Amino acid sequence: MPESSTRRIHEAVMTGRRPAESGPREVISDSWRRCLEAGIDPESHEAPLVYDEGDIREVRSVTPMGTLLPMLRHTLLQVADEAAHIMVVTDATGDVLWRDGHRQVLHRADRIGLSDGFRWSEQAVGTNGIGTALATGRPMYVYSGEHLARTLHAWSCAGAPIVDPDSGRTIGCVDISGTTRSLHPATVALVRAAARLAESDLAVGMRERDERLRSRHHRHLDRPGALVTLTGRVVAGDLSLGPRIRLPECGERVILSDGRVALVESLGDAYRLVPLGAEAAVPRLRLTLLGEDHPYAHLDGVRVPLSLRHAEILTLLALHPRGLTAERLSFLLYGDEGNPVTIRAEIHRLRAQLGRAIAAKPYRLACEVSADFLDARQALAAGATAVAARLYQGPLLPRSEAPAVLRAREELEARVRSELLARGTPEDLWEYAQTPSGYEDAEVLEHVVAAIPPGDHRHAAACVRLARLDD
Repeated sequence: MPESSTRRIHEAVMTGRRPAESGPREVISDSWRRCLEAGIDPESHEAPLVYDEGDIREVRSVTPMGTLLPMLRHTLLQVADEAAHIMVVTDATGDVLWRDGHRQVLHRADRIGLSDGFRWSEQAVGTNGIGTALATGRPMYVYSGEHLARTLHAWSCAGAPIVDPDSGRTIGCVDISGTTRSLHPATVALVRAAARLAESDLAVGMRERDERLRSRHHRHLDRPGALVTLTGRVVAGDLSLGPRIRLPECGERVILSDGRVALVESLGDAYRLVPLGAEAAVPRLRLTLLGEDHPYAHLDGVRVPLSLRHAEILTLLALHPRGLTAERLSFLLYGDEGNPVTIRAEIHRLRAQLGRAIAAKPYRLACEVSADFLDARQALAAGATAVAARLYQGPLLPRSEAPAVLRAREELEARVRSELLARGTPEDLWEYAQTPSGYEDAEVLEHVVAAIPPGDHRHAAACVRLARLDD
């Protein structure tokens, strides 16, 4: 449709008259209605600024769109520059995170706020290629007078949303914008292709992560149930449960699509889903040992207090799923001075508490076992630093002097601390600073002071602790 026609249609609709020509496209008409109902003024002049220069650097560092930027630039930027267009990349809200392209067009874009840190959702500026693509979930071409805001009638834009195949959610939008006469409608096909390439890249990374999860949790795959990602995708086990599960926001139970109830068990970097009744013959043991002077377990949901020695034995059996002989277990607990007879007596007492969860020849955990320290180890292996910070509540069995437990405790402590110092957010570091190990860790506290603004109570608390250490 000619540029003049779109503007005449816009003028007629905005003034309540019937257009002489046929009305706007249905997708544009629907967008205009949404925007007007949201209170968008067609006479608005520019997009709102939501991020200043300092804030946008932080947003860029955490958005998944950052990993796609090199590919998008390689695919679109040369074409955009040669055709006097610009390329714009936003997050799922429509906030512009990056842009590049023809220099003169970039200068013109500055006048309407089509630049870093400005919001281009429909609710912010009305109908446009970015906001309407995000609102409809499909590629969009918006030409001249099809924009709700008159100030945008000199522009045309083609945007396509990018969907993360892991979560199923839209994570951003890629857009090419230019002056009305220079942007060809076929540009939307190019932008759509770039978005599909981006989703393909995300899918490759997703499949690689899935394979690592299956390998890491292989011991769970020969039992009823399914292995589920943190985003709710079923990646192994009982695939009849469906491709995706809606995980509960709290609690351990979820209702499946067929009406069955299933238990959701955290594995740190994944979940195990077990329909009720599918594993009645297999006990479920959960160990809570991090930072605990009084360790305990849950056996099929029932809390069981543990003596230090029994907690040490369960720790070693959890670390050696194939089992340990009495002689080996004795050595790991007592060193050369150990006595297998003592171990057999302790195992006998432990089996009185846990029953068939403990098997013999060799001694091993004959149950579905999970533990807070195993979850923390798995989170570290997966690079899930925030998860590790949340799970790590303190040293493993802090009162234990058993040589093997001591080694496991020191190794986990060192891994958690080094990962948080290297890659942790201020919130992760503050979480660690609440543990017995991190409470007076000068280096951790210095990182907290440097990363958290002075007005925050955490900044003040860290300063007080550092001053006490200096004294």
